[in-house]
Amino acid sequence: MSVEQLEGRDGQEPLLDFPLSRRGDVLPEECAWLRDKAPVARVRTLTGDPAWLVSSYALAKQVLEDERFSLKDTANAGVPRQYALTIPPEVVNNMGNINSAGLRSAVMKALNPRQPGLQDRLRAVAGELIDRILAEGGPADLRAGFADPFSAALHCQVLGVPFEDWRRLMSGLDVAFMTAREPFADSALNWYKDVGYFTDRLRAQLALPAEERTGLLGRFAELKEADPESAHLTDEMFATVAVSLFGAGAVSTSAFLVLAVLALLQRPELIGYLRAHPERMGKAVDELLRWNLSVGDGLPRIAMADVRVGDVLVKEGELVLVLLEGANFDPEAFERPEVLDLERDSANAHLAFGAGRHFCPASALGRAHAEIALEVLVERLPGLRLAVPAENLVWRTGFIKRLPERLPVAW
Repeated sequence: MSVEQLEGRDGQEPLLDFPLSRRGDVLPEECAWLRDKAPVARVRTLTGDPAWLVSSYALAKQVLEDERFSLKDTANAGVPRQYALTIPPEVVNNMGNINSAGLRSAVMKALNPRQPGLQDRLRAVAGELIDRILAEGGPADLRAGFADPFSAALHCQVLGVPFEDWRRLMSGLDVAFMTAREPFADSALNWYKDVGYFTDRLRAQLALPAEERTGLLGRFAELKEADPESAHLTDEMFATVAVSLFGAGAVSTSAFLVLAVLALLQRPELIGYLRAHPERMGKAVDELLRWNLSVGDGLPRIAMADVRVGDVLVKEGELVLVLLEGANFDPEAFERPEVLDLERDSANAHLAFGAGRHFCPASALGRAHAEIALEVLVERLPGLRLAVPAENLVWRTGFIKRLPERLPVAW
């Protein structure tokens, strides 16, 4: 729906259909209108359910930090949904499951980007992927040839599974994170196939001597042997944690990296800036996170009580969606938000990793992943450019992320 059509609405509900545009390189034109005219707007989701769409920074932060807005309850039966569930309901609140099972310490250690050897391993993988791209020649698909395998490499290393299985693991994400109007039976088949894989890999870790075990599954194997408090945990429960961490992590880091590179390709002077100032990569990644449009469907919460958000009283049981591209481009929070400024200093933190109790536990790991990837790319491919017109990129529909099917580049 265009801004002109929005302006002409007479107050009927819902105001518009959600999600907005699937392109990840153009800010949806509705964002500014929503923030100015209807920062808490009534929308209709993919499933046809009503929801409140929150688009200003201040109100988005309020919702994310207020524990009366629940993530885990978005999986309850009978609640309004943004799209049909394609993963088991218990996975939605994965960190809550980890905490309740007593596994938080093991998971947080595995997600530490400073663990010995991890960053060296990632730099080596990035170099090998670039070597392969250069050997094959351009144009090359940077998503298939770099972003996807590099993101998979990180999570294979963190979890303790063989990198050579990355294609098999990434292929399952296309189904696991599909956004559909109605449930479909084989989404469960897809999920349990991956649970079976990680169950087998856990048992392989258990068969190794303690000093040869690696990654989170290696820690889980030690827990099974040494910690009587974990005796009630089944192999499938451990595997479920691993599947959900791989899925959420790999799809998010790859999608962010693809769109970050695309943003730089459309501003080639910034590639030169990063090559000349590698010490500023951390600040640049933070700005690219603010700028990133990969989250295409909003962050969902269910109101557990009546809560006033701005001028709207959100009723218990109603669905609220936080529009990140509204909040992270809010001029009330970020000066000249329409400018990708790699030297930006801001008093306000972007919301790309969420906020409150569900702030992404892998945020430091995600930043390290992006910094290493971009350092290697700008150093090895200083002449990197988009090999096709941007308007000819094909954007995936029916997926939790805004994502081009391919990112053809030359150098």
